[in-house]
Amino acid sequence: MEQTEYKFKTNLNCGGCVSKVKTDLDNTKGIITWNVDTAHTDKLLTICAEGIDSSEIMKLITNKGFKIEPYL
Repeated sequence: MEQTEYKFKTNLNCGGCVSKVKTDLDNTKGIITWNVDTAHTDKLLTICAEGIDSSEIMKLITNKGFKIEPYL
């Protein structure tokens, strides 16, 4: 299977916010690496994944109470 890089605009503004989603992102099958750039204007979440699609990733984040949308 091929790896895909996804980018999302979020409202994960600080380390505390990131820590609330860390366990889910670390333990979700198919997510290989991830990073949140809290210094970026759009609080950019970048995920390298294999076998998981963007809607599943977005559901993970919204279930934790955060906003997320595809970064265009």
